[in-house]
Amino acid sequence: MTSQPSASAISPETPVRAPSAVPVDDAVIPFEVSTLDLRGRLTRLGPALDELLVRHDYPVPVAKLLGEAIVLTTLLGSSLKFEGRFILQTQTDGPVSFLIVDFRAPARLRAYARFDKTRLGDAMDSGALLGRGHLAMTIDQGPDMSRYQGLVALDGGSLEDAAHEYFLRSEQIPTRVRLAVGEEWRRDGNGPKRGWRGGGMLLQFLPKASERARQADLDPGDAPEGSAVHTVAEDDAWVEGQSLIATVEDIELIDPDLSGERLLYRLFHERGVRVFPSQALQAQCSCSRDAVEAMLKSFVPQDRSGMVQDGKVAVTCEFCSSVYEFTPEEAGVE
Repeated sequence: MTSQPSASAISPETPVRAPSAVPVDDAVIPFEVSTLDLRGRLTRLGPALDELLVRHDYPVPVAKLLGEAIVLTTLLGSSLKFEGRFILQTQTDGPVSFLIVDFRAPARLRAYARFDKTRLGDAMDSGALLGRGHLAMTIDQGPDMSRYQGLVALDGGSLEDAAHEYFLRSEQIPTRVRLAVGEEWRRDGNGPKRGWRGGGMLLQFLPKASERARQADLDPGDAPEGSAVHTVAEDDAWVEGQSLIATVEDIELIDPDLSGERLLYRLFHERGVRVFPSQALQAQCSCSRDAVEAMLKSFVPQDRSGMVQDGKVAVTCEFCSSVYEFTPEEAGVE
């Protein structure tokens, strides 16, 4: 889809159509604004996000934070060109001490958060919930390939802040991210119904000439006082791109009645925006009885014996809350 820009913005061969008015949930839409050298992805999550969050009956602030992590993971993991895994994980000293989102390309999502209910208090924003620690982003290309992992310090900031820091330090690609998660109340035949919704947008400046994407050096640290600070003027195209994504409101990202294509048209119609085929997403855990049984048999006999309770071994999947029960013989207890 290319919106209706001026004739000079697109070539005669570029197909042009009106943006679809039909909202599509649980999908990622890649897009491009070629006149500004911008590429990005837009995520809209509905039933899949709700399924991931309601499985554990999280308190609202925790569910919202985990929802933001899930949205961010879809924006980053959906760029994988192979059937690997993208894992986002935090370990911090905050009330939410641990969270993990596991994206298995091309579409499967699962997630889990560990928190201390007694420490939640009035904390609502992601920075206060996370506290200080680190965020790890891992790309797993399969058993025969090495893993790639990037680490970002968390120091009381939001997940959006952490994503910006990651791209600044690790990828060195000018990037902006927007994340939004909220609860939706709708009335159906059975009365009011509550559900979680999420949305996000990732925008990157990728000009053909690499020098146009140069950024200022990182903090000089212990450089002598008075040292010249290296500055680089931002490209006008990237300045415009940042200004446009900054206008996106949370409600626009999660509005169930606003299609993703129309949202992109609102932002970039003057420059012309092209969307590519969307990628469906689904909440699906990878656990299975066979996998759990194999995991049990990897423990030493003494550990397996200690797992027997009331004549059986029960294992609960932290991601999906599925419970698998085994007899001592099935679990390999001697």
